[in-house]
Amino acid sequence: MPKAKTKSRVAAEKQATTVSLDDVPIEETWSEYKKTGSEDLRNFLIEHYLDIVKYTAERMHMRLPGEVDVEDLMSAGLFGLMDAIDAFDLNRGVKFETYCAQRIRGAIFDELRAMDWVPRLVRSRTAKVDRARKALEMELGRQPTDREITNQLRVSGSEYQKLSKDSKPVNVVSLNRKWFETDSNKDVREIDVIRDTRQQDPLSEIQKKDLKFLITKGLSRAERLIVILYYYEEMTMKEIGMTLDLSESRVSQMHSSIVARLRAQMHHREKEF
Repeated sequence: MPKAKTKSRVAAEKQATTVSLDDVPIEETWSEYKKTGSEDLRNFLIEHYLDIVKYTAERMHMRLPGEVDVEDLMSAGLFGLMDAIDAFDLNRGVKFETYCAQRIRGAIFDELRAMDWVPRLVRSRTAKVDRARKALEMELGRQPTDREITNQLRVSGSEYQKLSKDSKPVNVVSLNRKWFETDSNKDVREIDVIRDTRQQDPLSEIQKKDLKFLITKGLSRAERLIVILYYYEEMTMKEIGMTLDLSESRVSQMHSSIVARLRAQMHHREKEF
């Protein structure tokens, strides 16, 4: 009699709302779901074990780069939970929480592998070179040379060059990735510190101009041209001589004289710095 009442209660509850199913023992809900395959019961089981997905995703996210979104991990984990519910066998005597945790982790790992555009072969070669380098560092107490790593891996020089090249692939970094934390509410991210090579640093340009003025101050026109052409235009002594209509030896002599005077001036003004 009690069994018949339990079955009828579960049968009635499966047509009710999710809130009313909370009053039914989870074992009875599982039993009824495996018999009927009710979509309502399946949805209830998903919501019931959703905290495991959230907990697993958040734990794994703590060890991952900032550009990985925890919501993506939770979505992948949810699919793992759904598969676990469909595949779970009540007769094995295993707690569902233990069983589904592995399926959820596996689904999240599959998602992370799908996010990674670097081929597995490259990852494997990277790990191989890193293991050899770390082993030599422990043995030698210093950074190993390429030849030592080559010998450790027992490969030829050309093969090591290929392994080394493959182990250093170009990486993809999110511009929203946190660069470092600040005392304010807003963290500094990659996009805030990325260097724009198309623009010149105004402070650096002013410093260069000031240095150029300081170096060439008090020099004659020919001496000033020698300094500018040699250090700023990167011309050779011979090319400077042709430009100024002077011999290469004369330009070299004037350059040595200029450098000696500049050293004396800088030594005299050392206290100002």
